[in-house]
Amino acid sequence: MKRAEGGEIPLLFLDASHFVMGCDFLGHIYGKVRRYVRTFSGRRRYNVLGALDYVTKKMLVVANDSYITATEVCGMLRKAADEYGGKKVHIVLDNARYQKCHVVQELASQLEIQLEYIPPYSPNLNLIERVWKFVKGEISSKYYDNFDAFKQKIDSVISSTDGENKPKINRLIGKGVQLFHNFVPVGKNNFAFLNDDKNTA
Repeated sequence: MKRAEGGEIPLLFLDASHFVMGCDFLGHIYGKVRRYVRTFSGRRRYNVLGALDYVTKKMLVVANDSYITATEVCGMLRKAADEYGGKKVHIVLDNARYQKCHVVQELASQLEIQLEYIPPYSPNLNLIERVWKFVKGEISSKYYDNFDAFKQKIDSVISSTDGENKPKINRLIGKGVQLFHNFVPVGKNNFAFLNDDKNTA
């Protein structure tokens, strides 16, 4: 992060988010009479693979309404290589199978992109998660009955992360990540908190 802030490297945080039209309630209503909130009939999904520039807050996007696979990840790697013109790009991402497969790693090597995989079960280390939460908040207050309008709204919010909404994104991202200290492994996928005072878990 310090190297990116100093202009030494481009640093991107990559992850996919799946926006489902018609699955979320717009809020809660309490009362003696049962009430319903209008929502779309069906569950069409808009899949967005995004890469957030840590410094500029610009988002690179590959999207579809089917699935995110290694093909989309490779498309994103090519976009990043084109965007940063031969610079050594570092991309932080999780261990999803379609992001860690041989095809993706081979292309990253060819494009001289450094893939920085975060540890399992550590979404707090991928700062783009905060952006996805922001985008979902922006679209949750309106009823959509048209899938194209739904996608356009998502696209417009994402495209504003380095413009109109950059101050909000800057506050969300900040200069740090949430870290958990004093955890020790007690199994393959299990951890325990180590008490500093008694040096016991």
